[in-house]
Amino acid sequence: MISFLGLGHMGVLMARRLVEAGHKVTVWNRTPRTVEGAFSAASPAEAVAEAELVITMLSDPAVVKRVLADAAPGLRPGALVVEMSTIGPEAVAELRDRLPSQVGLVDAPVLGSVQPARDGTLTVLAGGLPEDLARCREVLEVLGQVRQVGGPGSGAAMKLAVMSALVPAQVLIAETLAYGEATGVDRAALLDVLGGTPLGTLVERVRPAVENGPPETRYALSLAAKDLVLASHATQTLAAAARDRLLDAASAGLGGEDLTAVFGHVGAARRTGVEKLNPASVPATNGYYSHATRAGDLLFVSGQVALDADGQVVGEGDMTRQSEYVMEMLARVLADQGCTFDDVTHIRTHLTDMSLLPEYGAVRRRHITGEPPASTTVEVSRLFQPGLLIEVEVIAAIPAAR
Repeated sequence: MISFLGLGHMGVLMARRLVEAGHKVTVWNRTPRTVEGAFSAASPAEAVAEAELVITMLSDPAVVKRVLADAAPGLRPGALVVEMSTIGPEAVAELRDRLPSQVGLVDAPVLGSVQPARDGTLTVLAGGLPEDLARCREVLEVLGQVRQVGGPGSGAAMKLAVMSALVPAQVLIAETLAYGEATGVDRAALLDVLGGTPLGTLVERVRPAVENGPPETRYALSLAAKDLVLASHATQTLAAAARDRLLDAASAGLGGEDLTAVFGHVGAARRTGVEKLNPASVPATNGYYSHATRAGDLLFVSGQVALDADGQVVGEGDMTRQSEYVMEMLARVLADQGCTFDDVTHIRTHLTDMSLLPEYGAVRRRHITGEPPASTTVEVSRLFQPGLLIEVEVIAAIPAAR
């Protein structure tokens, strides 16, 4: 019996393929969803209780870890987990450490989107021990062409390496079209010329989205951004720029749209003259705001709080610690645009307890050492997450040379 955990755009089609191939399948999804011919379980543990093969197709590393932790009490000794999400090799290694030693693990992320998932023509990038790969190969071949790329973690690493080329290439075409529009180049003619270059296959794939707007979501923009965040490496400067562009688009509310929505986003940014900024040097936002926006030579930095990359409060109950963290985050956002605290024109501070102002003031003076900027400080009853004591936002003037 096969257990399939995760019924998103891709997962539901992949689970359906397995049912149509004659396999007995039990499915689970956080938001209840059914697959005709499959049994729907109420929990991950129930879903895996009788499974010899457990497939996960989920959104990100944190979700995969949480779902498999919930499934762990039901895993049978000798079961094999096939992780098909895009989570990266480090997360795969962590899963191996967390799973019982008698449970096997294969990492097998896929290339392809909704239509290949429906047709069973995905490319499956499989990594793992030879004996584990042999156990699941026949099942994976129902979903597409299986490419064994190496030992444990190799499939996850290969997927990120491939996406580090494919996703930035789409962003590059979006920026090229925006540049063409800005310089008076006819868009249709530009697409035709690009179609005759080595980029031609990709250009023709995205042309309908350029001309008619993004289609139904096949590869969510937020997932593309997540993939590039996972692939971050010092050598990947182009991928890093594409990552930041996609994070900006997600912050603008396009995360649930197809990746091709980036074409409209890049064009809109050029027309409005407002650039949304989300530096990789600070923890990502929740997608409902950008860390900063730049309009001409003015930089508007969102209120920074003491939350780490996992959304946990830093220095709970400690105003000095939270103030240090907030000022460091502000410094990083400013530095992303070539600014320092000397360039700040106005600083606004929200405190939950004005009696703690001296502690914040001492930290602030260590960071703002020159002539102080205009300033507003107010006391509020609470901030958006329990345990937060302070939130600080700034406006800065970007020097002309930057």
